Amino acid sequence: MSAQKDRWDSSLVFLLFCVSSMPRSGSVGLQQEPSPQHYFSGLEAGKASLAFFTPSVSPGAQPFLEQIESSAEALQDYGISVVKVNCPKEDVSRYCGKENALRKAFLFRGNRLIREFPTDALFDVNSIVANVLFALLFNEVKYVETLADLENIENALKGKSNMVFAYVPATGTVEHRAVMEAAFVYGTIHQFVLTTEAALLKATSHDDPDVSSAWLLFCHCQRAIDPAQPCRRTALGQPLTLLNIHRHLKLMGAPLLTEVAEDPEKVSTVHLQLGLPLVFILSQKETYEADRRTAEFVAWQLLGKAGVALLSRDLVDLNVLHRSNVALKTPDEGMPIQYLVLEDTDEVITLVENKNKVKQMQEAEEEEEEDEDEKENNNQDIQDDQVMEAVSRDKKRELPLEQVLVLTEENFHSSLSEAARTVVLFYASWEAVSLAVLRSYSEVAALLKGTPGVLLCQVNCWDWPGLCSQENVTQFPSMRIYKEGQQPVPYNGMWGTEELSSFILLSRVACPLKLATMDEAEGYLRGEFPSELSSHHHTSVLGVFSAATSKAREAFEEAGNILSGHVRMGMYFEDDALAL
Repeated sequence: MSAQKDRWDSSLVFLLFCVSSMPRSGSVGLQQEPSPQHYFSGLEAGKASLAFFTPSVSPGAQPFLEQIESSAEALQDYGISVVKVNCPKEDVSRYCGKENALRKAFLFRGNRLIREFPTDALFDVNSIVANVLFALLFNEVKYVETLADLENIENALKGKSNMVFAYVPATGTVEHRAVMEAAFVYGTIHQFVLTTEAALLKATSHDDPDVSSAWLLFCHCQRAIDPAQPCRRTALGQPLTLLNIHRHLKLMGAPLLTEVAEDPEKVSTVHLQLGLPLVFILSQKETYEADRRTAEFVAWQLLGKAGVALLSRDLVDLNVLHRSNVALKTPDEGMPIQYLVLEDTDEVITLVENKNKVKQMQEAEEEEEEDEDEKENNNQDIQDDQVMEAVSRDKKRELPLEQVLVLTEENFHSSLSEAARTVVLFYASWEAVSLAVLRSYSEVAALLKGTPGVLLCQVNCWDWPGLCSQENVTQFPSMRIYKEGQQPVPYNGMWGTEELSSFILLSRVACPLKLATMDEAEGYLRGEFPSELSSHHHTSVLGVFSAATSKAREAFEEAGNILSGHVRMGMYFEDDALAL
């Protein structure tokens, strides 16, 4: 009964949102004022109004008046009145006496002018509503032109709140209006960011997006605590409409993973209410931690496409195959829950993205069930041993890395003090790129075997998600170099063997390296580097500072900490530095 009540409550909220966006019948519509004096004397503090000043007879303004009158009811939903102000012939004031003013519409909040719009920019209802809301929601919707601007906003939001990033090919379109109307509702919850720059859209995408279409990305900045890691992004997969934006934001606000301990038939989540399937990962206490990590990974991959729940078989009596590890519940009323045996997470994701495979998998499971009925009863004992199955799967995923120390939650912090520099590769054993990088990492370990002061380690975030979360690892693979008393240095380069080994070796050298004599500094300028730098072919930087430039020197040293492993940096700050 409670699940049904939740569904009705959610549907009611959803309905109220949609109704609030519809024009109200019987509304006042376009208001008219006989003169500017009469209009300004009636303005209320804090209330927004869009005014158009026109002579009593102005045939040229008729097309614009038709559009602005049509938009009046839509704008009233947001507390904005639309007013046509008649200009008497003798009026020579600012808004009536100048020809240019008669070709503009003016947005006021109280008696303060917020923005003036050329009437040709307000060419239809969508452009009027979009541009007026854009002007009023100045703080709720930031406009950006460059990737640097976007990243600055992201960095400021990390650990605090989330961001909704929208791209529209042009302002004043129906998509622009949808974003502004969503920002009016959700602007106090999420930071909205808008751009019309196609180059910025391409810079934020790994693919080649269609810049002729509008795009919307939900950026999970609240979960990103490490400033060095970008916010995860989940794209809206449907056309950019107000209803789809609301649906997307509602899904982004739902729990990433739900743990349930009741019959799946009785379980209802926001995903089912919005017409999406719900995937159950079946678990038991012996494999709970591994199953939960699997469920969280699948939930991220299916975010916006399906819900994911972790179902404990110990708490619910399920009359299904003991080997079944996944169940699928669709939003279609009367459809039975499908229980399946899947080999890996890719099959779970394919199950949702390609619904045709569900029937094929079910048929295969039915045939397998018939075959198993013919087997001897002792085979059932093997099927029941879920722990052994989990161990077998883990062995399949492991790669031989003999020169690399495996870190866990128990030995992570103690291992960091075993060498001057500890290199840690954080990876996910389910992820293809991680497995490819592991091969390069094993080659690096062989090359650097015996290198003093360097310890190569690995952390499988599949097995130790708590440790990876504690270290703010949100992308896989990630490599960092730890040195006692200093912030870890992240690696952001290519994953080839040569690039990795070069970064590790160069990071052993102080950055910046302090040059002791004038001869060393002049030799550095000639390309004659100290022995510890001569074997590395990297960009070289020399900082020369006098005693009076301590702040600049500190900034240079801070930059060196960030660029360690990427750049050769030297620094000279003796008394005779000015001679250089």
